Amino acid sequence: MTHSRPTLSALLDRSGLAPRRDLGQNFVVDPNTVRRIAELARVGEGDSVVEVGAGLGSLTLALAETGAAVTAVEVDRGIVPVLREVTADANRVWVVEGDAMSLDWGSLLEGSTSWTLVANLPYNIATPLIVDLLNGVPAISRMLVMVQLEAAQRFAAGPGSTQYGAVSVRVAHRAHAQIVGKVPASVFLPRPKVESALVELVRREAVRTVDEELFDRLLRAGFGQRRKMLRRSLAGLVGEATMAATGVEPTARPETLSLDEWYALTDAVGSS
Repeated sequence: MTHSRPTLSALLDRSGLAPRRDLGQNFVVDPNTVRRIAELARVGEGDSVVEVGAGLGSLTLALAETGAAVTAVEVDRGIVPVLREVTADANRVWVVEGDAMSLDWGSLLEGSTSWTLVANLPYNIATPLIVDLLNGVPAISRMLVMVQLEAAQRFAAGPGSTQYGAVSVRVAHRAHAQIVGKVPASVFLPRPKVESALVELVRREAVRTVDEELFDRLLRAGFGQRRKMLRRSLAGLVGEATMAATGVEPTARPETLSLDEWYALTDAVGSS
């Protein structure tokens, strides 16, 4: 059974714990919300799920109810014993103490070639973690993550959107992203000052071959000065003649370029 607000509050009090601001802890205290997330994750018997930031197990228990095998990662050593106690009677749940930003993901995910990551991610690690996992952990084929609404919009944004930026392009390079739902602040303890959203990321079966380091340099330079035209923000990296050869207008701004146009610029610079 998943946690309600009274049961989670009582669990914190009994354990002498409190949500830690330094870890960005906001626990979900609404059973309907975690069951909705588990349903949207589309996991069940035979599936391997890794959960980051498991906390006191609200989402962990909902995922376990689906029949999936759940590896629950938690960095807070004070919470880990309570999480183990809470999930002791759940089938096929393994609790791992560790920092998701520095885990040996290859060792953690041994035993299956296709994992689904489901998580209520702390706002301060959401973006770097997702980009790192997309770049370096191909065993994770799908993600369903709850993040700050603004971050969700950046992950799923397309060219021309005010939310479209370097992160949008990096995500699109590896995955298809879409917002699949919004989550009100009222379902968290403590209640955050921002709205949250659920984003689904499905890894691309084939990733376009590109000079990754150069691709990243161009994105940093372009979006680092997003108000400027590309001929200025990319000056010193891309000559106007090279830019023109790709069909990209030197007067364009970075937020108007599609993923294919960023590929074209990278290829042109790499071969010049």
